[in-house]
Amino acid sequence: MKILYPFAWAILLSMVSVAADYFLKRASESPHALQSAYFVTGAAMFTVTAFGWVFVLRYVKLATLGAIYSVVTVIGLAVLQISIFNESFTSAEWLGIGLAIASLILLSRFTMM
Repeated sequence: MKILYPFAWAILLSMVSVAADYFLKRASESPHALQSAYFVTGAAMFTVTAFGWVFVLRYVKLATLGAIYSVVTVIGLAVLQISIFNESFTSAEWLGIGLAIASLILLSRFTMM
């Protein structure tokens, strides 16, 4: 059961990174992107995740953490892309997300053993 806590933290920190990406996307829409409150907020959120990764990396293999981060980030950004920024998805992108989820499932089966 203890092994699930670092994985939960990894997922939570990945979602914080997705939120940070939202703020950076908003900052990019500003003529003075690096001086906007959106940029400062996004950068601060990424800083917080860096501290969290140090804790998580004690308990989770780097490659496993990379896979978790990648999949959660891809799914989270896809949700933002569709729901907030009204950008569409191609069939190939949907297939890529499905394969990313499948890779995480496969990885978790071998990591938990």
